[in-house]
Amino acid sequence: MSDHLARLAYAAALRLLTPFYLLRLWRRGAQEPLYRQALGERLGFYKGPAEPGRLWIHAVSLGETRAASALIDALRSRDPSLRLLLTHSTATGREAGQALLREGDAQAWLPYDTPGAVRRFLRQWRPRLGVLMETEVWPTLQREAERAGLPMVLANARLSEKSLRQGLRLGALMRPAARRMALALAQTEANAQRLRTMGAPRVQVAGNLKYDVAVDPALIARGRAWAAALGRPVLLLAVSREGEEAALLAEWRKQPAPRPLLAIVPRHPQRFDEVAGLIADAGFTLARRSGWGDAPPPDALRADVWLGDSMREMPLYYGLAGVALLGGSFEPLGGQNLIEAAACGCPVLAGPHTFNFAEATELAVRAGAAERCTSLHTALDRGLELCADADASRGMGRAALAFAAAHRGAAQRMAAALLASMRN
Repeated sequence: MSDHLARLAYAAALRLLTPFYLLRLWRRGAQEPLYRQALGERLGFYKGPAEPGRLWIHAVSLGETRAASALIDALRSRDPSLRLLLTHSTATGREAGQALLREGDAQAWLPYDTPGAVRRFLRQWRPRLGVLMETEVWPTLQREAERAGLPMVLANARLSEKSLRQGLRLGALMRPAARRMALALAQTEANAQRLRTMGAPRVQVAGNLKYDVAVDPALIARGRAWAAALGRPVLLLAVSREGEEAALLAEWRKQPAPRPLLAIVPRHPQRFDEVAGLIADAGFTLARRSGWGDAPPPDALRADVWLGDSMREMPLYYGLAGVALLGGSFEPLGGQNLIEAAACGCPVLAGPHTFNFAEATELAVRAGAAERCTSLHTALDRGLELCADADASRGMGRAALAFAAAHRGAAQRMAAALLASMRN
């Protein structure tokens, strides 16, 4: 199929799916009301005129928005007058992005990737430069940006082997999109090579922004104070995904008492109640973080399991834990980012599935900040060993802090490249 026909077929398919897309957003809004706000923006309809000339950064969800925060800090340190447009696709991303806004900035939903919606978006905002975070390459957006004379940059860019294979299978769509990227700022040389194979014409290795994301020391200190109040070690399942909680709870029931406290922090807030139900059904006493303020009450200190059903408190949970099992890595989901855990000095045990963050995981293992386990069962056994050996846990924690510190600097490198692109 030619590039032209592929693009027409893609646009037609998205138009047909638009009602279902909007219905899905509305349904998600039942649990996360932000999804129901400004639905017209999803189709490129915005209220009132907008000043042109902003630097536009698209951070699809919470993880990308947190990475963008380090980049924004570096940009503002170099150009305090910079005005930003932040766009997102998820409620968690938009909520986190609100805290990054300053006077003169703006925030919106990125529209669905149909030609009309994208053209309306670009006419409304008329940015000077577009920055997409990590993996967000959209065929229609790339084409319409090129037609509008808007250079597009992929920042903190990563492309796994699996995603490369998928992209090459859809080469008639994705290769032209990659070729239209003015610049890709890759996390690692391996990512850079895959981006070049995909067709990106200009790629630089700049490092990973997530090493530069500031963690709140007050939250870490609070977590450590709670751990001291508990008087027993804490094993954390961090940023967990579907299937992992039930599997861990089944293993946990086999462990003899006295057990460490088990803490579970699901990846998606819409699953908090579901995971609470899993914990109760497994027969454990449950304490939910949302049920108390600055300190856990006595009944929480006696509970078997804590559910981390709060937002933007991961440093607290990493400060609390003696060791963390890395969510998303015990099912074939590609794993989660372990850099924040390392920056908090928390040892990490990763499962076999880490293809989304392969390089960072491998570097952490080499540095002694993390260990790779073949299964959830073996990870639990190793986690219990570390809970019982405070010296070994603290040693991995020190290695984690050193590992995180050694890889900082990407934010300033990317900020310099972006501001240079704006001047060109």
